Amino acid sequence: MAKYLLSPLRLAVGWGISPRLLGTIAVVMLTLLRLTIGWHFITEGIDKYQAENWSAKPFFANARGPFAGHFRQMVWDYDGTMRLDVDQTELNWAYYRDQISEHFGFDDKQKAEAHNNYSIAAKQLAMVLELNANEIQEFQLGLGRIEELDGDAVASGVSSLSGQRESVRKELSQKIAPVFDQIDAIWENYETAQNKVATSEQLSQHRAYKLVRPRLQMMDTSVIDSIVPYFDMLVGWCLLLGLFTPVAALAAAGFLGSVFLSQYPPLTGPTSSTYQLIECMACLVLAATGAGRFAGLDFFLHLIIRKFNGDDAATA
Repeated sequence: MAKYLLSPLRLAVGWGISPRLLGTIAVVMLTLLRLTIGWHFITEGIDKYQAENWSAKPFFANARGPFAGHFRQMVWDYDGTMRLDVDQTELNWAYYRDQISEHFGFDDKQKAEAHNNYSIAAKQLAMVLELNANEIQEFQLGLGRIEELDGDAVASGVSSLSGQRESVRKELSQKIAPVFDQIDAIWENYETAQNKVATSEQLSQHRAYKLVRPRLQMMDTSVIDSIVPYFDMLVGWCLLLGLFTPVAALAAAGFLGSVFLSQYPPLTGPTSSTYQLIECMACLVLAATGAGRFAGLDFFLHLIIRKFNGDDAATA
């Protein structure tokens, strides 16, 4: 029974026996490769976490290649459906107003101030939409036209029309970007204003209450932005410590592979995604060789698994 129960753990630290054909230099190089990639992931995660406002939005929004449409849709509210919907936006702001009042325990005066902040934000949104009505209408009509072209198999098969469609999409995004930036600023200012209603004593007892963007898809940047910094650090520490190395290395390879596919084909220069592809291949090497068992914690886990699994010491 123990043999079957430990099978998932055995897979996590490396299923096969330790490779005897690797020489000392090869083992040292694999260990250094694991430490280097682990350190890279840790520092990337720390940088994203400390930045606080880090977002994958620009990366996904500028995706190219055959999977560009899929990656663009991972940008929160990529087509402005949420931000341009006054009723839905005000509903979310009203819900936030009530939740932050309950979070800090606002008195009647503070509740009135919170409602005033809500009214100001609603008026600002209405003003932005009114002043940019023409740009918004042009953007929405353009999106409709692009959707028609995307659904046209004949047009999609013509490279010149496909390139033209991408040019139109990019032009639309550039024109509407200032409008979305203004609306995003209203969201951010509204969150700041509502937290400022709390007294210093309330803030000392409770953390600032974050205005969470409503989920529009199962996985978009509203979720990804909060996960990636911790994902990077977790993978980095696992590789650095040699803990569950095959799983961590495969997770890293999948992440880096998705980066490469979102920017395919890769360009030359410092922004080329070829670097991610190379590191992805290196992670696959770490996973395939069970590199965590060389100067890593997987060595000890593997010994325990062998003991309970009944493996003969001579074959290990």
